[in-house]
Amino acid sequence: MLSFSSYFSPGYLALYLPAAVLLYAVAGQRGRRAVLLLFSYVCFWAVSGKLIAYLLLSTLSMYHTGRWLAHEQARARQDLEEAPKEERRALRARAQTRQRRILALGLLFQLGMLVVLKYTPFFFSNFNALFHAWALPITLRIPYFLLPIGISFYTMQAASYLFDVYRQKIPADRNLFRLALYLSFFPLLMEGPICRYEQTAQQLWNAPALRYQNFLLGLQRMSYGLIKKILVADRLNLLIKTVFDHYEDYDGLVIAVAAVCYTIQLYMDFSGTMDLALGAGRIFGFQIPENFQRPFFSRSIPEFWQRWHISLGTWFKDYIFYPLSMSKPLKKLTTKARKRLGSHYGPLVAGSIALFCVWLCNGLWHGAAWNYIFFGLYHFALILMGNLTQPLTVKLTDRLGISRTSIPYQGFQIVRTGVLVCIGELFFRANGLHNGLAMFHKMVTQFSLASVRDQSLFALGMGRKDFLIVAILMGIIFLVSLMQERGVHLGTRLLESPVLVRVAVYYGVILALVIFGAYGAGYVPVDPIYAGF
Repeated sequence: MLSFSSYFSPGYLALYLPAAVLLYAVAGQRGRRAVLLLFSYVCFWAVSGKLIAYLLLSTLSMYHTGRWLAHEQARARQDLEEAPKEERRALRARAQTRQRRILALGLLFQLGMLVVLKYTPFFFSNFNALFHAWALPITLRIPYFLLPIGISFYTMQAASYLFDVYRQKIPADRNLFRLALYLSFFPLLMEGPICRYEQTAQQLWNAPALRYQNFLLGLQRMSYGLIKKILVADRLNLLIKTVFDHYEDYDGLVIAVAAVCYTIQLYMDFSGTMDLALGAGRIFGFQIPENFQRPFFSRSIPEFWQRWHISLGTWFKDYIFYPLSMSKPLKKLTTKARKRLGSHYGPLVAGSIALFCVWLCNGLWHGAAWNYIFFGLYHFALILMGNLTQPLTVKLTDRLGISRTSIPYQGFQIVRTGVLVCIGELFFRANGLHNGLAMFHKMVTQFSLASVRDQSLFALGMGRKDFLIVAILMGIIFLVSLMQERGVHLGTRLLESPVLVRVAVYYGVILALVIFGAYGAGYVPVDPIYAGF
């Protein structure tokens, strides 16, 4: 029976994806659509089995709720055309109320399924803790549910579709199969990116014929993702797991090294998975939105989150931040605050309330645990502090004669942002909030170079050669990222290079994966990290 746990599984890379490409290549347009939909559902079944029922329910609910909204919108337009002018305002209000109720019902089903499956144990265990603290003789039985792969990702896509139909930004789709493919396209199913309907639905349904250039560009992108995941992220895993599972045995330097390594691992793991997803999409001829834009070149935390997991950030911005900040209560609050606090600090009052909701949801989206909530509120606090201190920073740098566009100052901003991100990832990876706080305390108060002097740092799952391999690969990836940051399209450049250059690069990648890949004795397969969210 076909089974694989990730896009990096040999079964997926050597059998499943090639079979999908082969059948897609020989089919006509309608056949290509059927191939994509069939392989998407088989992929879901291979990973999650009978839990595919949740995907089917989500798809059917999204389809029928969208059609219901479209029916109400058409009915409202007809009623407004036929009604006397003096009655139109009341009609419009009633229609808006009906549509909001339909939207709320659809979202309740989509998000309710996610909340029940993913967060019920967290909520129940916290209720039990409260009951115990209040000496109440109540103990809730904590249920645990199996989670279908990618539920957090496809639920967000379904919700965005309903929001956009409600806003009449897009028409409700009458084609159930097109919607099903939009929600389940297998290269994006496990870890996104979280695509909007208008970004991918129609191009997936168009199912263009394969092109040789797209095929090569897709393979290049996938190879780059394999390097990030297998050569870097998985190699770091042993050290990270050792330190985070037994942090009490190590000093502050070791914990700091583990935090930096985890930040690197998370980026290489997640962006590498995105390379595989977008590369597979490119093989079929699809332009999937980018989910990363070299985040470690960021000079501030807001910029970092504009470059990291872009699809999640824009989802929260469009469907939580803007609706809240533009709501009547917060608009009134902004007007009052602007009069008292000025044009800079006034809007921050209402904006900070919306921002708090965004980062609370961001933390919870990543996982049902207090360390994830802390992670979200940590970034909220950093962004809020940056907004509050911005005028003071401008005045201070001007008074000291520091150019904010100078290379040294921008370099300082990049390093500062990187340090703050690593601290946040320490709490993100820690086995609970208590452990995260204890690790941070040890990192600050028990920092020592003893582990370097006695070589114990190189006996935690990574030896000197492992550190050297990671350092060399990080240097190569940094140079590639720097060229991309400057607008150089390396994939196209490589296709235009002489044959010998291309052959040398391709064989170099294959040899690197074979020789330096993190597998064999002492290693265990590491599932992509974000697949668990």
